Amino acid sequence: MAGPLPESLRALYRWVDAIPLSRPKRNMARDFSDAVLAAEVVKFHLPALVELHSYVPASSTQQKLANWGHLNRKVLSKLGARVPDDVIRKIVQCRPGLVEQVLVLLRQRIEERQRQQRQRPAAGAGDHPGEATALASSRAGPQQRWDADRLPRAPLYPRQSRALPNMLPVMAPISGEHSGEECRGSGNCPPLQILQAKVRRLEQLLRLKNIRIEDLSARLRAAQRPPGPHSPPAPS
Repeated sequence: MAGPLPESLRALYRWVDAIPLSRPKRNMARDFSDAVLAAEVVKFHLPALVELHSYVPASSTQQKLANWGHLNRKVLSKLGARVPDDVIRKIVQCRPGLVEQVLVLLRQRIEERQRQQRQRPAAGAGDHPGEATALASSRAGPQQRWDADRLPRAPLYPRQSRALPNMLPVMAPISGEHSGEECRGSGNCPPLQILQAKVRRLEQLLRLKNIRIEDLSARLRAAQRPPGPHSPPAPS
């Protein structure tokens, strides 16, 4: 029987739980193996960086590798969180422990980018690919060790109630605001402020769900659109 998870790993799972992903999480290694949920994690925090329709839910190794390759080139490299090809192959094979390492690094880079955006809002920090790439190259170093044995084996994701009220205490704090949980712990926040914080988090959930619905609707329309009369024949 597995022992208790370290606090750092529990904190990571709470961070992931705060994001309304498109499918329930049961096994981290398997659920993140096709890169779709990893893309949704970035989309939730940095919407401009990710186009969700580019990532196709997959069970085949080829499509999983394609998804991770696209995420690596278009998103992770701009955040300084590029994952080596050999690590991607192990993630695609559902090797336990590696997805958590990717998410730990990704969380650090996302929080760094959010701090920069708050400090330099007028300059539009992070909006320019050249600036983002320069930032990434200055931060991504060879010291990152990708080792499946570095983290405790936790093949079964800690089950969390998916009821919306239970998600609220672990939602990521809004910039410049206390979370409802912090308010209750300190006793410094009035009930109205706690309710306002919960409303803002619900609005975040709705925005991400709407983005996901729009992406899926666009993909469905494209799939249902009949080919034009002058469409070139498919390559043999």
